[in-house]
Amino acid sequence: MNIKHGNKDGLAKRYPRTQKYDASWIEKNWMGPNPLWLLEDLCRHMDLGPGMKVLDMGCGKGITSVFLAKEYGVSVFATDLWISATDNLQRFEEAGVADKVFPLHAEAHALPYAEGFFDAALAVDCYHYFGASESYFPDVFSKLIKPGGQWGIVVPGLKREFEKGYPETLEELWFPELFTLHSSAWWRSLWEKTGLCEIVACYNLDETKALWQPWADWAQENFEKEFGDGGGGGDFDTKLLEADTNNDLALIALVAKKRSTL
Repeated sequence: MNIKHGNKDGLAKRYPRTQKYDASWIEKNWMGPNPLWLLEDLCRHMDLGPGMKVLDMGCGKGITSVFLAKEYGVSVFATDLWISATDNLQRFEEAGVADKVFPLHAEAHALPYAEGFFDAALAVDCYHYFGASESYFPDVFSKLIKPGGQWGIVVPGLKREFEKGYPETLEELWFPELFTLHSSAWWRSLWEKTGLCEIVACYNLDETKALWQPWADWAQENFEKEFGDGGGGGDFDTKLLEADTNNDLALIALVAKKRSTL
């Protein structure tokens, strides 16, 4: 990948798998801060391989699903609410992975899968939209995975919890949906206290702004024509990053393994 922004040399070295993919293809199909960088970081803490069935929850236009199929040889069930399964199928055919990636259109609380069907379930830059409630992990997400299986998510968040729920520097930009942004400790507790899993990894990705900025730059120029008015406008991510003068924003990865016996 030709990294256009941020710490070019550092990020290229850190994410060699992502470097295989054309930058224009990524930018044409991403729907948030570079999901392949985030996914590559996450997968270092997971055990993925051929023969495994993997749920890619909130896959958007499916570039994470393509990555999983090509890099790890897994069978991927690419599930999204906002993007047409038919459109995603065309992308998977063009990428040469239609035999390994199966597109579905579904809402996160009404998934058409049997309990224990998957070896792993992942969600990149979307789990906070539906999974920040106390009940989603034990009632929905945990049931999809067989004993010994894995979960992995990357979400935007905060480096620590704040009394008001947000840093003072971001107060003018905060709106209700952003109250789903929490710290890594908060996310760890949300899953760990259920007793259903063992936490394998829970951490803040290094260089949050360097990872986030390329998407912010792209969105400022292209968001409205691609997605319509997204509430904060196409320049919202740029404003958020610029206002974060104390570097309180984070990108958080969480990996867990389902207990074999409960």
